[in-house]
Amino acid sequence: MTELHDPTAPPPFAPLRTDRLTLRPLRAEDAADLHRLVNDWEVAKMLARVPFPYPRELADEWIASTRALIAEGRAWHLAIVGREQEKEVLLGCVGLTLQAERRQAELGYWVGRKSWGQGIGPEAAGRLARWALANLGIEKLVASALLENPRSQALLRRIGFRQLGEAAQDFLSRGGAMPVLTFEMTRADLPAEPMPAPPPPAAAEPAAEGKRIVLVSAVALIDPDGRVLLARRPEGKPLAGLWEFPGGKVHPGETPEAALIRELKEELAIDVAESCLAPFAFASHGYANFHLLMPLYLCRRWEGAVTPQEGQALAWVRPQKLADYPMPPADKPLVALLRDFL
Repeated sequence: MTELHDPTAPPPFAPLRTDRLTLRPLRAEDAADLHRLVNDWEVAKMLARVPFPYPRELADEWIASTRALIAEGRAWHLAIVGREQEKEVLLGCVGLTLQAERRQAELGYWVGRKSWGQGIGPEAAGRLARWALANLGIEKLVASALLENPRSQALLRRIGFRQLGEAAQDFLSRGGAMPVLTFEMTRADLPAEPMPAPPPPAAAEPAAEGKRIVLVSAVALIDPDGRVLLARRPEGKPLAGLWEFPGGKVHPGETPEAALIRELKEELAIDVAESCLAPFAFASHGYANFHLLMPLYLCRRWEGAVTPQEGQALAWVRPQKLADYPMPPADKPLVALLRDFL
């Protein structure tokens, strides 16, 4: 058997969509429109890696290079495409480049002048940022904006970036170094709804700080080769992109075992008997809005094939490799216990 997922391997890329836009790989036929949009001083002067004037043949060369980089999993430079009268229209570009041994990626974007003031930039950049943090296994995103470009600075803050400081960066269009503000964003900075907490049973007591106690049941599924199953939280959920032990919230009136049996059926399409769930350890962790209590069970026997039902990536992981997978804070203390036991 082989691992279902490598945390360092880039995912296959499918176009990303928003209410108005599609973010897709650039095509050879985009070259003329790309050249027309970016060969504009008001656009090019804000971009570090774009010369001005922008030669027409450079558009063809750059588009060909972007497709190779996507195939290699090193960078994703994408067309921002809208629709006018049922026809695709190129509006600009947005991109990500992996850096620092794949622990971070740089985000950049530009939009043609005709589309300024329509919210295209934040819609496209925010969508790509969410995809990156949920799928690339990176710890953070970085970005920069010219000191004289307050609109780009505001855009980065709007989608979740935090300002770090000031630096100098070479700009091809300006022929030298220019002052920029630097930014970064982690999963914790993503604009998102807080992790919901179910209504507690009447008998439940609040934690010492007045937070609700949320009971979540989790399991370490162990295959015949001694590997443990991890699931990656999909895009759109809090802590998206982190790996965790399968499981879920215990509903009022449920036992932890019953909740786990239900969750495994819903999430992985497997049937587990309560007698096959062995209590192992528990985690206790305080989040901003609630306090999490999570018993962890061990399970070596189940019926059916493990099949993701919610679009989540799965990985069968050797115990000594569990620490290589970024996890939510509540799961991390369980890794060492599980590794030593197995």
